[in-house]
Amino acid sequence: MSYRAPVEDMIATMRHVAGLDGLIGDGLAPELDGGMSEAILDEAAKFAAERLAPLNAVGDKHGSTLKDGVVTTPPGWKEAYRAWAEAGWNSLQAPETYGGQGLPVLLQSACTEMWNSAAFAFALGPLLTVGAIEALYAHGSEELKETYLAKLVSGEWMGTMNLTEPQAGSDLNALRSRAERAGDGTYRITGQKIFITYGEQDMTENIVHLVLARLPDAPPGTRGISLFLVPKYLVNNDGTLGAHNDLRCSGIEHKLGIHASPTCSMAYGDKDGAIGWLIGEENRGLACMFTMMNNARLNVAIQGVAIAERAYQHALAFARERRQGTALDAPKGAPMSPIIVHPDVRRMLMDMRAKTQSARAISYLLAEALDRSHRETDAGRRKAAAERAAILTPIAKAYATDIGIEVASTGIQVHGGMGYVEETGAAQYLRDARIAAIYEGTNGIQAIDLVLRKLPLSGGEAVKALIAEMRGVAAEVAAANTPGFGHTAARLAAAIDALERATQWLLATMGAKQADALAGATPYLKLFALAQGGTGLAKKALAMRSEENGAAALATARFYAEHAVPEAQALELAVTEGAGAVEDAAAVFAA
Repeated sequence: MSYRAPVEDMIATMRHVAGLDGLIGDGLAPELDGGMSEAILDEAAKFAAERLAPLNAVGDKHGSTLKDGVVTTPPGWKEAYRAWAEAGWNSLQAPETYGGQGLPVLLQSACTEMWNSAAFAFALGPLLTVGAIEALYAHGSEELKETYLAKLVSGEWMGTMNLTEPQAGSDLNALRSRAERAGDGTYRITGQKIFITYGEQDMTENIVHLVLARLPDAPPGTRGISLFLVPKYLVNNDGTLGAHNDLRCSGIEHKLGIHASPTCSMAYGDKDGAIGWLIGEENRGLACMFTMMNNARLNVAIQGVAIAERAYQHALAFARERRQGTALDAPKGAPMSPIIVHPDVRRMLMDMRAKTQSARAISYLLAEALDRSHRETDAGRRKAAAERAAILTPIAKAYATDIGIEVASTGIQVHGGMGYVEETGAAQYLRDARIAAIYEGTNGIQAIDLVLRKLPLSGGEAVKALIAEMRGVAAEVAAANTPGFGHTAARLAAAIDALERATQWLLATMGAKQADALAGATPYLKLFALAQGGTGLAKKALAMRSEENGAAALATARFYAEHAVPEAQALELAVTEGAGAVEDAAAVFAA
C-alpha cells in the first residue's frame, strides 16, 4: 500500500490549531506567507511518496549489517539519502549562516512527519543530525562551527548523540566514559556507548559524534558531565578528511523493529583515545545535550504521529478492499461487502484517525511554541512561549508515541489474521512504533518531568494558562450550537474540569508527599493530552465548518470527544485517589 502525505490536514492543523497564521501575522514567520507552506509541503509529499515510501519494506526485510567494522545499509538507502540531502531537505530549519534555510520548526515538523511515515528507519538518521546542528550552533566554539556546521547542514555529514552506556541507561549519574585533557585544547575520549542510532553507516563520508564523558577532576553525578564533539574522521585545516579517529562500531543490535536503522555499540579509545573537542564548558555538558534532546523529543513525538498515520492509511485501504460478511441493510443473497461497512470496523478506523490527528495537533502546538520561544522579540512573550513549550514537550512525546503504538495495534486488528502475518506489512508498523515510547526518555520519565518540573513553572500559572485556552475552545463549541458536534462541548468541558482538579491536587501534593504525586504522573499526562487533543480537534472543526473538508473535521472531533475524552474522569481518579494502591503494591513485590 502506497503512502500519501495528508498535506491538507497538516496545513489545517498548522493554521487552525497550532497558529501558523498568527506566526505570520505577528511577523515571526514572514517566509511562509503567500502559500509558501503549501508549496514546500507539496514537494516534500512527492519525495516522501516516490523516493522514500518504496524503501520502507525493503529496509525492514534487509536491515543494516555489520561486517569487519563496516555497516551496510539496505539497497537504495544511500542513493535516497543523497537525493534527499541534495534537494535541501536536511537544511530546512538550520541557520542560514551555515547554509540552512532558517525556516520555522512548525514547517520542519510537518516535513519530518512525512519522512517518518514514508520510512521510519530512514528518517532516524537525519533526525539526530538536526539535533546535533542545534546543539553545536547553540554551544560550540566558532572554530567548531566553521569546521562542522556547513557539512552537517548540507547533509554531507551526519550527527549522532552518545549518552547511553551498558551500566547507565536513563540514569546519567552512572556514566563512566572518560575524557582526558591533552594539553593542546583537545581531549582524549575513552569508553563504551550503546544504542547509538546511526553510529556507523555508509550514507555519509563522515559522522560527527556528540559524546558525554567525565573529566578526571569532575564532580560526581550529572554536575560532572561534559559534552565533546568526536568525529569519525579528523578534519584537516583545509576541510578535507584526515585520519580515522580512535573509535569504532563494535556491534549492532538485532531489534524488534526499525531493522534498517543501525543501532550501534561504540568503542572509544582502543589505542590512545579518540580525539574530541569540548562543546560548551567543562562539567556543563548535560545542559548542552538537553538542547539536542529537547529537539529530539519533539521529533520523536512526530514519529508517533507519523507511524500512526501510515498504519491508519494502510488499514483504511485494506478495509475498503477486503470483503467479509454483508452489510446490515444488504438484500438477501447479496455478495460479501467490504469490511468498512461494518460498524465495529468503522469504529476502529475512526479511533485510529481521531487519535492520530489529536497527536498531530499537540505536536504541532509544541512546534509553534518553540518557534515563538526563539523568534519573539518581547521578553515576556518569549518566556511565556518557552514555558508553554516546556509543558507540551513531555505531553507530546509520551502521548504521540503511545498513540503510535495503539493505532498500529488497531491497524493489525482491522486486518484480522492477515495483519498478524508479515505479508501485508501491517505488523511492521507496530514493531517500528514500539521504540518511540522508550528512547529519548521513556514515557514514564516524561510524566515525571511534567509533574515535577513543568507544572510548577511560574508558580503553576503557565499550566493554568493552557487550561484557560482549552476552556475557551469548549465554550466556543457550546456557543456554536452546531448539531454535528453532538456532545463534544459537554465532554470537553468535563475533561477540562477533571484536568483542572487534578492539576490543583498535584500542585498541592508535590511538596508534602512527592511519592503520591509521582504515582499519578502517567495518568495525569494522558488526562492532559486528552483535553489538549480534544480541544485541538474541536478548534480545527470550528474553523473548517464552511470548508470542503469541514464535515470530516467535525466528525473526527466529535468521535474523539465522545469516544476517547470520557476517559478523563477515570484518569482524574487515578491521579487523585490512586496513590494508595501503588503504595500497597509493595506487598506484591516483597518476596
